[in-house]
Amino acid sequence: MTKAKLTEQTEQGIDLSDSRYYINREVSWLGFNERVLHEALDPRTPLLERLKFLAIYSSNLDEFFMVRISGVMEQAEAGVHPNTPDKTTPAKQLEIMRSHLIEQVRLQHQTFTQELLPALTEYGVYLQNYLDMTEEQTFYLRDYFEKRIFPVLTPLSVDPSHPFPRMSNLSLNLAVKVANPDTGIERFARVKVPSSLPRFVGMPEPLCTFQGEPCLWIGVPLEQVIAENLGYLFPGMTIVGHHLFRITRDADFPVLEDEADDLLIAIEKEINKRRLEGFVCRVEMASTMPDDLKESLMHELKVSSDRVYEVDGLLNLSDLFFFQSLPLPDLKDQPWVALVPPRLKPVVELDDDGNRSYSEHPPNIFAILRDGDILVHHPYESFGRSVQEFITQAANDPKVLAIKITLYRTSGDSPIVKALIAAAENRKQVVALVELKARFDEANNIEWAKKLEDAGVHVVYGIVGLKTHTKTTLVVREEGNEIRRYVHIGTGNYNPKTSKLYTDLGLFSCRDDLGADLTDLFNFLTGYSRQKAYRKLLVAPLTLRDRMTALIHREIEQAQNGGQGKIVAKMNSLVDYAMIKLLYEASQAGVEIDLIVRGICCLRPGIPGVSENIRVISVIGQFLEHSRIFCFDNGGQPEYYIGSADWMTRNLDRRVEAVVPIEDPALVKELQTILDIMLADNRQAWEMASDGTFTQRRPQAGENERGTHKTLMAYALRRDRVL
Repeated sequence: MTKAKLTEQTEQGIDLSDSRYYINREVSWLGFNERVLHEALDPRTPLLERLKFLAIYSSNLDEFFMVRISGVMEQAEAGVHPNTPDKTTPAKQLEIMRSHLIEQVRLQHQTFTQELLPALTEYGVYLQNYLDMTEEQTFYLRDYFEKRIFPVLTPLSVDPSHPFPRMSNLSLNLAVKVANPDTGIERFARVKVPSSLPRFVGMPEPLCTFQGEPCLWIGVPLEQVIAENLGYLFPGMTIVGHHLFRITRDADFPVLEDEADDLLIAIEKEINKRRLEGFVCRVEMASTMPDDLKESLMHELKVSSDRVYEVDGLLNLSDLFFFQSLPLPDLKDQPWVALVPPRLKPVVELDDDGNRSYSEHPPNIFAILRDGDILVHHPYESFGRSVQEFITQAANDPKVLAIKITLYRTSGDSPIVKALIAAAENRKQVVALVELKARFDEANNIEWAKKLEDAGVHVVYGIVGLKTHTKTTLVVREEGNEIRRYVHIGTGNYNPKTSKLYTDLGLFSCRDDLGADLTDLFNFLTGYSRQKAYRKLLVAPLTLRDRMTALIHREIEQAQNGGQGKIVAKMNSLVDYAMIKLLYEASQAGVEIDLIVRGICCLRPGIPGVSENIRVISVIGQFLEHSRIFCFDNGGQPEYYIGSADWMTRNLDRRVEAVVPIEDPALVKELQTILDIMLADNRQAWEMASDGTFTQRRPQAGENERGTHKTLMAYALRRDRVL
């Protein structure tokens, strides 16, 4: 709708429940992934990073089909029309999404084949076609096939005695047509491209040449090696043709927790079912596949043409992460080495000549926290030397009596899991609340949950009907004649690997009120406590929505009484209808609102009479923006909060979340600096228009680039030198 029409409507009275004021959630997500794709299209992005963003785009899209599009498909088939604020029917959503994706996927593959692959050759990197390899290289590939690939393959024929094979989710397959040379009868067979082998087969150093000259890397896709050696799999048969395809299955499964005697066993069963039994929601096919074979596949997979996406080129570009391993540092983002948070640096001593010496051991975190709270910002500041060190010290400190932690996602080889096991072995009371329903991490979580249980850790799986998404740790320590509680409350998972890629915040404290709140929260999670009131924490689904609503209403009252109402909120997604409607009311009252939303945003900013006081930006770049920060001006005495919750209905009503106020003035200043840097971004920030489209900010004439991530790196280095 045009601004003129909206202005005309405002004069006639505004109904904030009108669907025109809300953007469809799925359509908004597509816009987010399009911004990810743009990083691959942008020539300012280093070459190998452009390939990485192509891979991220594909990986994101896989998950979107498995969870979101498959769900909309089920709604459309069932004739269900959920009462979403935007009123877009499931059938219409599918139509919009398919139209968008056909064009975006075409652009993605075109960029890869026509721009990025040729650019790689300038640096001695050649991803070739098998048929273009030299005789010596082809001999090596044939030998590699015989020794490394052939023993792994299992061709599956399709005929009256062999039904169409069951295919696993995200599997890459060759549809092979073979003919009996004696009878001329043609048959279909499927050969799965093994995911256990490297996707790209590179040449050994003596054969690493192109047109007779040495090069850095040269190789071919694994599926081409298989395709050109199919004679080994079908001896005596004539290979008529072979064409690549890939399937995506619905991967969102329901678990009836109150009917499951053992939640862990129930989810293990569902994981196995998801891999093979979810319906096919997408089939990617090589554009060269003939119509008869395409129709046959569609029939066997039970899909209609609107679920088929033809691809001209390499399928499954998520495997392009491989190119990050090439030794070409100038073609990547400058690596960032996380700094030790200033107050957690090793102790410095000065000798008589003024020379500095550093302790070999990290300082005692508990002693430092008794002097005041600490705020850490990852990946600019080290996760290992803060969060990990906090838990490790607690595990080995003889004064620590208990450790309680919520684990939503972590790596299988996590030092944190090892520290918790060590703590249990040191006879401490250790409780780990493991969220088994963390989507796509269920199998990983089950594996290390069993290891924790075997070590004597008390493992619990949360509350029926609620996901436990909060990021909290409580350490109980005996100090003299008293018990003191230390806490960590964060915005990100206890995952050392993603802590290098995601931006997150964490608060360390030994304040009595926070320690008491976390004690109550863990009792709520592990026992039968019905605690509903907390001293400082905002806890979903109990108090978070009501408190956030009250804070926004306070800003509305400030503006209505002639003062300044102002809100700055940073989150991953903004979806909840009630929160959006309230933000519209705040804008109408004159409250100035800045929203930093990385992903889905169902709110429309800049609509006259509705949201003209709301601005929305999205920051996409080297790191994935994951931290949540909420600032309410409060008449010039701003209140800041950080935590695990976005403004989504699931976070506010169906998950256990914790949001904590930041009260130390120095830490408040740190949060304000982060928000100011992001709002001033003219390199990585995208500005949202009222029609839902985004425009990337660009430096004006004579203006320097101000990218959020580089600016925050420089800021961290300055603080490190000063402090």
